Amino acid sequence: EMDHKNYTVVAEFVLLGLSQNHEVQMILFFFFLLFYMIILPGNILIILTIWGDCQLGSPMYFFLANLAFLDICYCSVTSPRMLADFFSHHKTISYSACMTQLFFLHFMGAAEAFLLMVMAYDRYIAICKPLHYNRFVNREVCCILIGATWGGGFLHGIILFTLSIHLPLCGPNILDNFFCDVHQLVKLACTNTYTVELLIFLNNGIVIIMCFILLLISYTVLLLKLQAQSSKAGNKVASTCVSHIIVVLVMCGPAIYIYCLPFQAVPKEKIVAVFHTVIFPLTNPMIYTFCNKEIKGSMWKLVSKYVFWTGK
Repeated sequence: EMDHKNYTVVAEFVLLGLSQNHEVQMILFFFFLLFYMIILPGNILIILTIWGDCQLGSPMYFFLANLAFLDICYCSVTSPRMLADFFSHHKTISYSACMTQLFFLHFMGAAEAFLLMVMAYDRYIAICKPLHYNRFVNREVCCILIGATWGGGFLHGIILFTLSIHLPLCGPNILDNFFCDVHQLVKLACTNTYTVELLIFLNNGIVIIMCFILLLISYTVLLLKLQAQSSKAGNKVASTCVSHIIVVLVMCGPAIYIYCLPFQAVPKEKIVAVFHTVIFPLTNPMIYTFCNKEIKGSMWKLVSKYVFWTGK
């Protein structure tokens, strides 16, 4: 039986990181620091732009601001520690810090997936039921939906956290990755983990596959509906849907590859994990900024006001 008090003797884990070569580590540090320096201020700028412009008061922008906030939280779970570890010869993480990182990684990741579903619902109502939009997507409904995304993410994270914290770990304590995740911990467990792996697979699979399929179906239906419209407004909405689909593919693709292949080692897992934890948060400021004229215009006004202000 798995008794956490009797079996868990591992006090810390050793992270092998992405590379053992010092020159390669410095190159990776430069690129990942660059990504983080784009993700963090980029998403903060999106939030400030939406918050400060009354013309961006529609539910779509409210959800986008929440997505930007989740991106900040999500990329901050692994990136800061990974950047610091590039300068450490002995990369270790305590048991409690490992479990905390695992919980928040899945908490924020699932909340973001659920939020993308909420954004798809918003676009569906706006396109298919425009006359009922104010009733189905009012401020109160938006707040309830945002609360549901955080609640769903918390539930997903706490389930994986509970499964992981009860794993009997007798050693070794080496994790072949740059962050703590449930798959690496299962490999270190000194017991039969078939049931735990099955529960983890079902938990991850339900969230990822369900979100991916529902999102693709909903946006495909919306694009087919918009295909008959040649108006400027229709093209604008179609452009928004395409940008959302790109975000969905970038988010769900690596997640499906990592978490939906049960009971087997995943080739190139660390490389795919980089896209999942570092590259994906970059898509939000890049795609939503460059594909949305309203945000670009408001953002330029904000930057011009506070950065290029001459005092005249």
